[in-house]
Amino acid sequence: MEATVAAQGKIGQLITEMETVIRGKRQQVEQVITCLLAKGHILMEDNPGTGKTVLARTLAHAISGTGEGNAVFKRIQFTPDLLPMDLIGAYIFDDQRKDFIFKKGPLFCNILLADEINRASPKVQSALLESMAEGQITIGEQTVKLQQPFFTIATQNPVETEGTYPLPTAQLDRFFMKIYFGYVDEKTELEIYQQYLQINDNLNQLKQILSLQDILDLQQAAEQVYIHPEVVQSVANLVRATRNHPDISLGASTRSGITFIKCLKAFALVKGRDFVIEDDVQYIANPVLVHRLIFRSKEARTRVLEELIAAEMQRLQALKLY
Repeated sequence: MEATVAAQGKIGQLITEMETVIRGKRQQVEQVITCLLAKGHILMEDNPGTGKTVLARTLAHAISGTGEGNAVFKRIQFTPDLLPMDLIGAYIFDDQRKDFIFKKGPLFCNILLADEINRASPKVQSALLESMAEGQITIGEQTVKLQQPFFTIATQNPVETEGTYPLPTAQLDRFFMKIYFGYVDEKTELEIYQQYLQINDNLNQLKQILSLQDILDLQQAAEQVYIHPEVVQSVANLVRATRNHPDISLGASTRSGITFIKCLKAFALVKGRDFVIEDDVQYIANPVLVHRLIFRSKEARTRVLEELIAAEMQRLQALKLY
């Protein structure tokens, strides 16, 4: 319990610091932190100008630093002419040593902002996939492990298709969550207009709240969160239901279910609990599952998963676990 209280304090400080810049997006902030603590990656999709990149930068600045033992943050602006070596690095000839030395690319970091990821070619996306899936990169015949944690925050705009490459299903499956930003409410938007200079100053003066070791400790604490067997059963029910529904041509995999459980545990910790409750399932299910499914129609995409979640929540709440 003491560990949970300590974790809650650190997470609370992180959220408070981030909200000096990110206004009216508490849900999205919690979801990003959830993926970080679950040892996963997150994909943020929405229209340009909604704050996706700013949120990623805000989180990175609040958990990275320049000193020894601090998390390292790197940003890559994805473009169609980007090459795998621009991410991984390359061997260059050193005149002094008279030998080739390896110059590390931006993937050698702890927090990676992959901005407009769908503008990169499939070859570049496959290079990123290995680092996301395996925590390693391959250079010729050599495999190099990346330092942990390695957390990718990717953004993409849904309204532009020219010069973009749809993310392959295998890569989408590596993102623990796919979230949508949306616009803030009218009151918050007016507040942003009135205080945009102050908000920009806050971004440049963000305090480092978590060290690299703090992140690793919180990830370990998330793994220890208790999840009731009936909640695990609900995860299994939802995953299997997506495979058997007539409006879904490709359902969720077993890996999706494991990811679901990891996110449930991490989200419970973000909320200051050392156990998962029924409502966590409803909160987490859609962002964890929706991007892993292939629906037979656009209408099914907006309806089917919500119906499956609602049916499972009715079963779970009838058990009155807590």
